[in-house]
Amino acid sequence: MSYYQRHIFFCLNQRDGGQACCAQQGAQAAFDHCKSRVKALGLNGKDGVRVNKSGCLDRCAGAPVAVVYPDAVWYSFVDNADIDEIVERHLQGGEVVERLRLDDSVGR
Repeated sequence: MSYYQRHIFFCLNQRDGGQACCAQQGAQAAFDHCKSRVKALGLNGKDGVRVNKSGCLDRCAGAPVAVVYPDAVWYSFVDNADIDEIVERHLQGGEVVERLRLDDSVGR
């Protein structure tokens, strides 16, 4: 059994030269909001959820992106309401939020 039930990794990568990246799309604010919501709901800690920062996840065309493991579900999001939905439905309830799921064809 894993120490955490789920990990969510937020790409916070910043690219030079104006290249598309998650940092330009509010990824840090989304990470901060997710971490706060997970804690407020008591989901953090052993047997719960871990919210992690990540470098480039190589899915830049879908920026901003996050991935939930061990489910291997990739998300793109726009605002805090999207993050709340991911937290409440997927991280807490185990249900994939299909409308925010990043298509497998989206890469760099």
